[in-house]
Amino acid sequence: MSSPTPETRPVALTIAGSDSGGGAGIQADLATFATHEVFGTAAITAATAQHTRGVESSFVLPTEEIAAQIDAVVGDFDIGAAKTGMLATTAVVELVAERAPDFEFPLVVDPVMVATSGDRLLEESAERAYEDLIADAAVVTPNADEAEVLTGVNVADVDSARAAGEQLLELGADAALVKGGHVPGETIRDVLVVAAADGPVVETFEHERVDTDATHGSGCTLAAAIAARLARGDDLEDAVEGATDFLSRAIEHHYDVGQGPGAVNHSVDR
Repeated sequence: MSSPTPETRPVALTIAGSDSGGGAGIQADLATFATHEVFGTAAITAATAQHTRGVESSFVLPTEEIAAQIDAVVGDFDIGAAKTGMLATTAVVELVAERAPDFEFPLVVDPVMVATSGDRLLEESAERAYEDLIADAAVVTPNADEAEVLTGVNVADVDSARAAGEQLLELGADAALVKGGHVPGETIRDVLVVAAADGPVVETFEHERVDTDATHGSGCTLAAAIAARLARGDDLEDAVEGATDFLSRAIEHHYDVGQGPGAVNHSVDR
């Protein structure tokens, strides 16, 4: 009889919706965690009927069931980091915001509002509820459109991205990564704004835009990669730099699946 040889891995938690098409949501997060050699746990907020062409329907779980999942995971595992994705309703955002101050690990908040396909994934009344959740974020990762909803700043370049990031710091976030994928141009510039005693520290990560529409799951994958790297012990700047590099490769080497543009490759070499 052979002896067991257990493996110890960092643990990360995703609080997000399920994507039946596998490209985004919980499925993308867990695959990204695995690629980063992090054990993935999950609290599912909603079930979506989704594919590479869009979202057909969604069903939000009762808040007590979402709370039970979070409590079960946090009560048993040594969580190294967590991330949020699709929270869908005001009640769910408020639930996670109530739990977040008790988290003894960094929280990456991806304020998912609209899918890559353009389908809305968050009720409009929930947008303001995000302010309380952002206050407990180690980093919040809006794209340009989400940053404008949250701050009122029209993100069109590095300067406006910095302005939006600074407003997110004023809401209480330790850092904000304002993503540049929705800003036109051949170069994508993701702007990280980090709170510091002497004023915000700003770092810009640049990547050549990949000529493809296969970006389904890109936001989920980036936030999951940041959380995984934080769980592995990276500091925030290194986690963001590594995650943005990872996402660029995941888009370049995307999965050619489904009848739509495809999905990012969560298993690309990290």
